[in-house]
Amino acid sequence: QDFSKGFEDIDKNTAVSFMKSDGGLSPVDNFRGSSSILSGPAGGVVGYARTTFTGEPVIGFDMGGTSTDVSRFDGHYEQVYETVTAGVTIQAPQLDINTVAAGGGSLLTFESGLFLAGPESAGAHPGPVCYRKGGRLAITDANLFLGRLLPDFFPKIFGPKENEGLDRDAVAKAFTELTEEINNWYKKKHGEAKQYTPEQVAFGFISVANESMCRPIRALTEARGYDPSKHVLACFGGAGGQHACAIARSLGMRKVFIHRFAGILSAYGLGLADVVEETQEACAMVYKEENLSYLEERIAALQEIAIKKLKQSGFADANIEIEPYFDMRYDGTDTVLRTQRPDKDGKYQGDYSKAFAVDYQREYGFTIADRSIMVDNIRVRAIGKSSTIKRIPIAKADDKEPEPLTHEMVYWGDDSGEDAGKRRKSPVYDLAHLKADHKISGPAIIIDKTSTIVVLPNCTARITEYGDVKIKMGTENQRKIGTKLDTITLSLFNNRFMSIAEQMGRTLQRTSISTNIKERLDFSCALFDPDGGLVANAPHLPVHLGAMQDAVSWQVRNLGKDWREGEVIVSNHPCAGGSHLPDITVITPVYSGNSPVFYVASRGHHADIGGISPGSMPPFSKNLSEEGACIKSFKLVVDGQFQEKGITELLMLPSKTEGCSGSRNLRDNLSDLKAQIAANQKGINLVGELISEYSLEVVQAYMHHVQANAEEAVREMLVDLSEKYGLEEVDSLHAEDFLDDGSKIRLSIKINRKKRSATFDFSGTGPQLYGNLNAPRAVTMSAVIYSLRCLVKREIPLNQGCLRPVKIIIPKGSLLDPSDEAAVVGGNVLTSQRVTDVILTAFRACACSQGCMNNFTFGDAQMGYYETIAGGAGAGNGWHGESGVHSHMTNTRITDAETLERKYPVMLREFGLRAGSGGSGRWRGGDGVVREVQALRPLSFGILSERRAFGVCCVCCVCCVCCVLCVVCVVSVVSVVCCVYVVANE
Repeated sequence: QDFSKGFEDIDKNTAVSFMKSDGGLSPVDNFRGSSSILSGPAGGVVGYARTTFTGEPVIGFDMGGTSTDVSRFDGHYEQVYETVTAGVTIQAPQLDINTVAAGGGSLLTFESGLFLAGPESAGAHPGPVCYRKGGRLAITDANLFLGRLLPDFFPKIFGPKENEGLDRDAVAKAFTELTEEINNWYKKKHGEAKQYTPEQVAFGFISVANESMCRPIRALTEARGYDPSKHVLACFGGAGGQHACAIARSLGMRKVFIHRFAGILSAYGLGLADVVEETQEACAMVYKEENLSYLEERIAALQEIAIKKLKQSGFADANIEIEPYFDMRYDGTDTVLRTQRPDKDGKYQGDYSKAFAVDYQREYGFTIADRSIMVDNIRVRAIGKSSTIKRIPIAKADDKEPEPLTHEMVYWGDDSGEDAGKRRKSPVYDLAHLKADHKISGPAIIIDKTSTIVVLPNCTARITEYGDVKIKMGTENQRKIGTKLDTITLSLFNNRFMSIAEQMGRTLQRTSISTNIKERLDFSCALFDPDGGLVANAPHLPVHLGAMQDAVSWQVRNLGKDWREGEVIVSNHPCAGGSHLPDITVITPVYSGNSPVFYVASRGHHADIGGISPGSMPPFSKNLSEEGACIKSFKLVVDGQFQEKGITELLMLPSKTEGCSGSRNLRDNLSDLKAQIAANQKGINLVGELISEYSLEVVQAYMHHVQANAEEAVREMLVDLSEKYGLEEVDSLHAEDFLDDGSKIRLSIKINRKKRSATFDFSGTGPQLYGNLNAPRAVTMSAVIYSLRCLVKREIPLNQGCLRPVKIIIPKGSLLDPSDEAAVVGGNVLTSQRVTDVILTAFRACACSQGCMNNFTFGDAQMGYYETIAGGAGAGNGWHGESGVHSHMTNTRITDAETLERKYPVMLREFGLRAGSGGSGRWRGGDGVVREVQALRPLSFGILSERRAFGVCCVCCVCCVCCVLCVVCVVSVVSVVCCVYVVANE
């Protein structure tokens, strides 16, 4: 009501509407702030959808000052119902828009041999260097320095008094100084001069920024089964036109569309948007013949409600369109697809199930023939057509060769033919003076009042009848890249390697079946060198990182030449680099010629693989055989055939041990293993494309360069910390902690500043336990590599190079290097957290976290369920710890409440923060949570947790997490502090 009062003075005949995140308008009376979080980007999507789409699918590329938004339109708005914005999860209908922290204000830095563009931004104040307010170099400065932005055509609103133009001289000076710094670094590290020019450095930063902006576009297309080259790139936003051609060229796209009002297209889109009313109701019904009449009745009822609301806003029947949808999924799965009613005269003949199956096949790569299709929700979207904007044609050109406004000396990079490496005199055109059918051959620049368009060499721009710009992409003069280190190319390859792992992860998520992988995201994907060393991983689970490379290298050593092209290996045994048995690793070699040149691997947590308790996370296991199926090495695919019989026998083998069961979710196990194979195949295809683009020699050379760069970053960090703490040239840091049974974890870190190296010595750690808190050696390696990555306070590739400066000593027979038969299920999820706390405590980085993953399982003979429950993170000197989060070695999601209750025989009675449980220091630790679960039928419950007997460590007197029971989400079957209450149904 208070919000509405601000509009009381507006004429009653004036309709006031607000843009929503779903692309529709809402009258002021129905407006809610939570529905408009992404209203600006949504306006841009509507703008390009209504002006660009002519049948070909379109990728929207909205580049502003601090970030870039990408989206896709193929005739229908793609919506999602949950997004995370600024760390806050919002559940409301929103257009599917992905954001990357790269924009015109993204800061340019050079650190340890890497060119970095963002994620930090210069902001509006002080802004980039050219703003004359003492700012730092940003993407805008690079475009200005290269001649792609023209200060003479900008208003004089810069400087302390906001009466000066853009400062080209200050930018040139800053790039000259940065270039000298880069050349000196190269000479110092490699013993020879590297004479970059300032133009090459600025162009290199732009290339790196472009590659980072390509990654979310690949996620929208390639990772979801679409070919980006079959799309039109619609660029808008203040900085979009400066990068449009380069982005399209990197993605193989042939057409670029830039609207006449591209600089303000999000605002223009508001005028094109329609008023939308959406009604919905829960259904939970099987889609089958006898239920169709009921479903249609409910659609009609919801339709009547939505139409009534639009009529109240003044819309006539002729201006109202109806779009019915079902939220559909396969029975037993959690992934819902929103399926629009098919045309009765179309190829699906009005059958929702046929349309759903086609969408599911495209989205996930398979269908499930033996499963019923469920309708979770019925939705009706009523659209009131309200746009009053009419496009006005511009004058048609008398001649096809327009006169340029002026010329500018522009640097176009190393792909511009005979003038490579030099600035070229390039024409500049004013969009306002161009007429329909004018053609402009690149290189050229087109300026407008709100944006600048860069037309690259070998590209041709044509002005449309409405004054828009269509650019036809030409071929690129490929810059030759050698195997010798080039720091600009290094940054590009770092992005490409990371993108491969990310797309593998998206493929695994979308093709998997289980809640654990698809919903909780308990998986990791990575790329490895021919020896099994980590090259790149996506930001998945830290506990998998070091362990996965041990798993790959073990198989490489064990199988040798017996591992042939196309054969897929599956393994989970701790002695073969496994973390614990539910984490199953699938590994595939990438061949070139007659030998493997890379390996790709995916590791996923399977909810049940047998053992003495459902969920395969037994709290009281004493040896490995009680924890489920043990697989050292098995060929899962041979001669292109999935070995279902063999893997089924292995997964059911624990049933032959007294007191144990085989897998309780065999169907899900097999489906998820196939999803892991598909993820690996995606990685193989992407590596193959990279090799085809650059050659095997170049790709492998930069594989080593990327690893060497990570090594250098860790060495610099060790030296910096040694000096920060005032250590001697060779000196040590120490820390220790205890498990609840009193077992000690002791660490001494000896840092040698001269050699720029460190030794992590766990001598003095307690012996192997007669229980399951033993941690395989690979888990400790993961904790070390994760901690080192956290201590390097900038973006670096996380790979094998991080461990090269480090020697790790773990006593054989200790709880951190147990025997092959030792139980380890708790070591991976509990001890790993304690090891991480000890490492970070030794480095005085932060207070200890919750100290475990709070593992909660339940099930019976037919099913098993597993989840990790969040807790509090430790504080640091200058910041509070986060509350209710998965910390350190795990970053999985907890299962959504509705999914949990729909799929399993339980009721979630409570789930929330336990306020004040994080301590009371100046910098407080994060609060734990309460999670109360009620069983709806007899079930077996298991809780595997730690940090109940010993207090946590703080790094200083003002940084704390709460004592023993309060810092974490304590899980118990009794009422203790913050807990999971397990309530039996009478």
